[in-house]
Amino acid sequence: MATAAATSASEPEAESTAGPKADGEEDEVKAARTRRKVLSRAVAAATYKTMGPGWDQQEEGVSESDGDEYAMASSAESSPGEYEWEYDEEEEKNQLEIERLEEQLSINVYDYNCHVDLIRLLRLEGELTKVRMARQKMSEIFPLTEELWLEWLHDEISMAQDGLDREHVYDLFEKAVKDYICPNIWLEYGQYSVGGIGQKGGLEKVRSVFERALSSVGLHMTKGLALWEAYREFESAIVEAARLEKVHSLFRRQLAIPLYDMEATFAEYEEWSEDPVPESVIQNYNKALQQLEKYKPYEEALLQAEAPRLSEYQAYIDFEMKIGDPARIQLIFERALVENCLVPDLWIRYSQYLDRQLKVKDLVLSVHNRAVRNCPWTVALWSRYLLAMERHGVDHQVISDSSKELEELRAAFTRALEYLKQEVEERFNESGDPSCVIMQNWARIEARLCNNMQKARELWDSIMTRGNAKYANMWLEYYNLERAHGDTQHCRKALHRAVQCTSDYPEHVCEVLLTMERTEGSLEDWDIAVQKTETRLARVNEQRMKAAEKEAALVQQEEEKAEQRKRARAEKKALKKKKKTRGPEKRGADEDDEKEWGDDEEEQPSKRRRVENSIPAAGETQNVEVAAGLAGKCATVDVEPPSKQKEKAASLKRDMPKVLHDSSKDSITVFVSNLPYSMQEPDVKLRPLFEACGEVVQIRPIFSNRGDFRGYCYVEFKEEKSALQALEMDRKSVEGRPMFVSPCVDKSKNPDFKVFRYSTSLEKHKLFISGLPFSCTKEELEEICKAHGTVKDLRLVTNRAGKPKGLAYVEYENESQASQAVMKMDGMTIKENVIKVAISNPPQRKVPEKPETRKAAGGPMLLPQTYGARGKGRTQLSLLPRALQRPSAAAPQAENGPAAAPAVAAPAATEAPKMSNADFAKLFLRK
Repeated sequence: MATAAATSASEPEAESTAGPKADGEEDEVKAARTRRKVLSRAVAAATYKTMGPGWDQQEEGVSESDGDEYAMASSAESSPGEYEWEYDEEEEKNQLEIERLEEQLSINVYDYNCHVDLIRLLRLEGELTKVRMARQKMSEIFPLTEELWLEWLHDEISMAQDGLDREHVYDLFEKAVKDYICPNIWLEYGQYSVGGIGQKGGLEKVRSVFERALSSVGLHMTKGLALWEAYREFESAIVEAARLEKVHSLFRRQLAIPLYDMEATFAEYEEWSEDPVPESVIQNYNKALQQLEKYKPYEEALLQAEAPRLSEYQAYIDFEMKIGDPARIQLIFERALVENCLVPDLWIRYSQYLDRQLKVKDLVLSVHNRAVRNCPWTVALWSRYLLAMERHGVDHQVISDSSKELEELRAAFTRALEYLKQEVEERFNESGDPSCVIMQNWARIEARLCNNMQKARELWDSIMTRGNAKYANMWLEYYNLERAHGDTQHCRKALHRAVQCTSDYPEHVCEVLLTMERTEGSLEDWDIAVQKTETRLARVNEQRMKAAEKEAALVQQEEEKAEQRKRARAEKKALKKKKKTRGPEKRGADEDDEKEWGDDEEEQPSKRRRVENSIPAAGETQNVEVAAGLAGKCATVDVEPPSKQKEKAASLKRDMPKVLHDSSKDSITVFVSNLPYSMQEPDVKLRPLFEACGEVVQIRPIFSNRGDFRGYCYVEFKEEKSALQALEMDRKSVEGRPMFVSPCVDKSKNPDFKVFRYSTSLEKHKLFISGLPFSCTKEELEEICKAHGTVKDLRLVTNRAGKPKGLAYVEYENESQASQAVMKMDGMTIKENVIKVAISNPPQRKVPEKPETRKAAGGPMLLPQTYGARGKGRTQLSLLPRALQRPSAAAPQAENGPAAAPAVAAPAATEAPKMSNADFAKLFLRK
């Protein structure tokens, strides 16, 4: 095609030269321009034919559209007009742009976009030789994308005529497949090699290319199928009986790999094969189908996402790393790098995997080379490349590349510093190397390898003038360099400067100076060093004292402000309390019927609600009165005046049979609490639950004075083992609330008894998880935890109402599994919540002081103040009238418990007995 185009292009040239000489050089220039245009059109037409289906059956010559182009070119040459002038302007514009791009590349050869634009314009203008040179230069500096390689290959294929040209195209294909793993390039390579089957060794060449393609991208789930089919079609076209076994082998190999559209391949194999499909092939096919289902979610995620799809590829890589197939891991890394070739972290992860796992020299070095070509600005990639070459024993000449290593190294250091100054410091107003690591390394090389301490000292002077003179570690680094490669005089000079300039750790620098003078200096040097260090440290201490005083003043100001805020809050709270106490007095005067003090047995409504909502501990009330006859039922009555309601409540309480708690049966009794207050007939509903543990003698629910269930009860069994078995029902859900089941113990006799059944100390095999979403279930959390070990027990922490608190305890089989789970689960996201995981180590609970610890030194023991069932009141004022403050011979029994004996027996007066609210009400009513 190129020959035909060249022939067609030569005809107008002949015509133009045969014309009159009056046209002169202008006609020759126009003819040359027209020839380039025609040639570019011919190349474009050939490329289109090459890319289309059946390119290997292309015909000689050009198409009708190409003929139109030739006609236009001829007419443009013979009869200049408007089209020619437009064309000349466009071409002149392109030529100017080409010159500009070439000049730009002469200044900066690493401008990627300039290379691409230059190749595009040269190809448009038909400058084939220049296009080839431009592509060659770009490929030496940068790896080319799949589109650039295919465009280059199609142009070269369209111009290849003889065997030498075919070998040149083969070389281009070999370079193309090394940059990135691209299935389309391998497919083009295989199809092009088929065209040379008639040459010597052509058949072996085709099979070699296809086998390499299958080993490279044959596992590609979406694009690998085309390579398998092309290889099978080639083998099927060879009419040889021996080749049938080759096709069988290709079918079997393909069906053992998870690829899209496997079902159609299997059906095609069944139709093509004359014999039944072997059982082993069917088993491998079914296994591949199962693997395909595992890979489908990741492939579908890639298909749905938009390029570059880095996060999707990262998830796919993590999945392949868990499976551990090296070929598939290498393929998914290569697929990810095609779209994310400028991500250094991805190259680092890929090269790290090859360095640690595969350790194949050619493969490792190839990937490292490609990494630095794609991301030449990343220092970590270069250092890893150098380490890999040293690890695999690469020749030093390959690493150094020059005999003028020292001059090039100094020039490289200089360029690096200039780049940091121009591109980082001036543009971003930040230091690109704040610790001057580059200059430190340069100084070490000058001192150690070049024995040039003068240059090293100049570099360190520059380092100190960049704001590093106040740091002790920088001076000590310089001092160590002088100790190793310099002399004592310069060491002394460096330390004296360090003493004067260091502000972070001057004591350390002073100590180093004194140590050096003590071992190597004279008495005069020692005296000078002592004087300088003492003066410097005195000044430093003075500065620190001033700073501490200033900080203390600031802290004092903050404390004063905090105290003022605290007083303001207290005054505000007192004012609110005062207003609140005035409100009930006014309401009490208006609503005399509802809040009357005349009823002995009736409690105030607000206080009654507080008592009913509270849940006492097991065995806390020794003489508990229960209403056995009501069994949790409240009589439904019509709304009546308050006075009649009170009379009925009082009569109801008098009619209730009183049952005393028998503490001798505590061993066969359990205390059940945190039951719903709305539970109807508690004994009837609870009996079936506890009868599963053994024979139940009695269930005693506790009711209030008004007959309302108070949420707890006593369950008495016939045998002690039944009671012990019932304790295992603790935290069982009853009507949506966790039921608490604990032993029945009198706390007045056993004050140290604890109902909490879980350990409060360090448990290395148990984890504490916080931050869980409230919607997380036990099964979901257990499924997550099972991935890190054997879960023996898992408990979600809930409140008294059974609602989750976002906390959990997970018990593993051993400490190692728990440690692994902490490292892998801490910081994990569950349902958009970031959880925290740690070894279970609850904080120590505050233990109440014993009476012995409160005994004053040299004085009598002070008894603690006792409070009623409602706890400590809001005020400590004594509300007992003076008329009642008279001695009493016997300690009376109060409603909330026995009164405490006085600490010291006084002959004049004794402590008044405690009284209930009802007693206070009688006193007020007597007046």
